[in-house]
Amino acid sequence: MAEAEKSAWLEGAMARWETSLLRLCYAYLNDVFLAEDAVQETFLKAWKGYDRFRRAADEKTWLTRIAINTCKDTMKSAYFQHTDRSASLDHLPEGSAPFTLEDHTVTKAVLRLPSRYREVVLLRWLQGLSGDETARILRVPRFTVYHRLTKAQQLLKQELEEWYHAD
Repeated sequence: MAEAEKSAWLEGAMARWETSLLRLCYAYLNDVFLAEDAVQETFLKAWKGYDRFRRAADEKTWLTRIAINTCKDTMKSAYFQHTDRSASLDHLPEGSAPFTLEDHTVTKAVLRLPSRYREVVLLRWLQGLSGDETARILRVPRFTVYHRLTKAQQLLKQELEEWYHAD
């Protein structure tokens, strides 16, 4: 692919997916600056690996997988493991979430889920990916995605029951 075409693709991909990926990375890393770095790293890796992109998955799925791997690499770093990154929802980038609430009780509950359940919730509900796309990104069977979603719903129901029924 010619460099001009590749540059045009990158600009378009950034326009389409930057905010979505930023929200995802923030949910993983709980730090807006690390999330911004992760998104930049994601697009850099995509640029470098674009010639190897086989189109077996769609562009969003491919970029999301790169972003998740980038976040996981960041989480393994000594800096990340020894820094307090308490999540502040005031810094969560704007985006198109499937619901809006006056308070952030549900969002905080989702962010407290164990990572394997939080991942499927973020990909299916926040990113709006299909079960098949989520399974490809996480490299698990589709059944596992739905099982984890069911378990996440059970955990959230337990945690949020009192909040939901409060006057």
